[in-house]
Amino acid sequence: MRQTIRRYVVMFFGLGIVLLMVLHPLSAFAAGEDGTELQLLTMGSGLLGGLAIFLFGMDQMSEAMRIVAGLRMKDVLRRLTSNRWMGLLTGSVVTAIVQSSSVTTVMVVGFITAGLMTFSQALGIILGANIGTTLTVQIIAFKVTKYALLLVAVGFVLLFNGKGKRKWYGQWIMGLGLLFVGMDLMGSSMAPLRDYPPFIRLMSAAANPLLGILAAALFTALVQASSATIGLAIVFASQGLVPLETGIAFVLGANIGTCITAGLAAIGKPREAVRASVAHVLFNIVGALLVLPFLDQFTILVRSISPTAVGVSTLAAQAAVVPRQIANAHTLFNASMSLIFLPFVPWIERLIDFLVADKPSADQEDEVAKPRYLDESLLGTASLALGLARREVSRVGELLEQMMTKVPDAVFRGDMERVAEIRAMDDQVDALYTAITQYLAKIGQQNLSDDVADAVLEAMSALTELEAIGDIMENNLAHLAQVNAGGTIQITPESLVELNGLHKQVSRSLTSALTAFLTESREAAEAVMAMKEEINSTEVRIRAWKARRLQETLTPEKIASYTMQVDALENLKRIYYHAKRVAKLVVREEGAADWVQADDGVPAAVSAD
Repeated sequence: MRQTIRRYVVMFFGLGIVLLMVLHPLSAFAAGEDGTELQLLTMGSGLLGGLAIFLFGMDQMSEAMRIVAGLRMKDVLRRLTSNRWMGLLTGSVVTAIVQSSSVTTVMVVGFITAGLMTFSQALGIILGANIGTTLTVQIIAFKVTKYALLLVAVGFVLLFNGKGKRKWYGQWIMGLGLLFVGMDLMGSSMAPLRDYPPFIRLMSAAANPLLGILAAALFTALVQASSATIGLAIVFASQGLVPLETGIAFVLGANIGTCITAGLAAIGKPREAVRASVAHVLFNIVGALLVLPFLDQFTILVRSISPTAVGVSTLAAQAAVVPRQIANAHTLFNASMSLIFLPFVPWIERLIDFLVADKPSADQEDEVAKPRYLDESLLGTASLALGLARREVSRVGELLEQMMTKVPDAVFRGDMERVAEIRAMDDQVDALYTAITQYLAKIGQQNLSDDVADAVLEAMSALTELEAIGDIMENNLAHLAQVNAGGTIQITPESLVELNGLHKQVSRSLTSALTAFLTESREAAEAVMAMKEEINSTEVRIRAWKARRLQETLTPEKIASYTMQVDALENLKRIYYHAKRVAKLVVREEGAADWVQADDGVPAAVSAD
């Protein structure tokens, strides 16, 4: 939320400067030759206010669609293959959902950083993103402003009275209505300029396409949305203020300016993420340069596939048809450039690999405890950020499995080197736990659909259970290892076989619980829960056998050995119960608020001490 507020503050400060640059030259001749006067303050406030409503409506639409898509967006991205045509389709679909090619490219950078996607896969998605973003512009070009307030009213009712997805569909509809309200306000504010000779002369002087490309690129970089730039061009065109040639220049400039967001997202990221950002810039800039020499022919082509106005004045005709022509120019440019570039993706990949060479590999030993996948830039798309958090949880699971392999030598043989390794690894678990918890909390601060909200709580619950397993090994089992290392404990070979057997059962339950959580496998989760009787019977059998052996010869040494081994059994069983709680989250046997309750009714935070 704070990032969004800062973005809009900076954006409107910049827009104020742009507005002064545009209107200040007019202030010198605010009265035309016929005595007509311009109300510059009224026009400026109408333009800025309308643009604010326009951008807010677009933001609401984008947020609503991301929430409605929910976890399904992650499933779409799972279907990515090395086939670049599939990547093109996926990029188009995802961008049509989130309504911003910049957002899609930022997501791609995050996925590459997390190791969820290769650079080769990303190239197809980036090209598809340029196609998907044309949907928003096509919607904007429809002249439905007379229904704008009705859309706002219907959306408001659904938003504040609906439940579940109906609520978010209401937000989308209201956002669409606000978008058109903003367009209408901007258009009416700028309407006096179409009959104002000084402004007409000013626009004629600024008809240079290079200036139009530069202005659109700067404006898009400022608002971080190419659709907003082209939407503004459509608003001016609807008043007859912008010809098609200038509108096409805005299209080319907007495609260049939208690269800024992805460029910023790649700062400090791995080299493959930087390559994705470079690819985005390369595609858009080269595409604009390819079209620029053939601007006249491209303009003729756009007019030939767009509607024309017959029987109306020149100005009225321009106002009637140019908005749709600009939208069609945007679609034609992005679709054609994507299809032109796609066959050359392997060669483009080699070129970018050459331009952005790999850095010498550094020693990663000190990087283990640092989060690898938690990308802050993806927090706005909660379902995808959650996927990264779950991937980081898998690293916690890997550490716990490694710690479990060291338990027999540490606890049953008193190997203090293994104890030191367990404690060092648990420090890594604790560091990752803190980072993941904070990241999940940030996800939870977003507007979430019910399924994503439940998934966030499930991830938080599972992470807490896993962290408790690490604490058991670091504190309880490590303490028993120290007792065993004192030399007073004697564990017979027969006892060692029994203890190792239980350890293997518990280790298997932990691995299955991790698999169940990370893959959402109900079968694996049920397998963990089915192990309860086996592990309990093994623990009871070993405990009874040890008690009988103790009764045979009751000595202080055997009492100490019995106590130590029984404590080890108990702690191994507690590890199993934490693993079983993770499994219960997957099968939904326990709700999101029930995870803290152990099977005996004791809160998990207490039972893990």
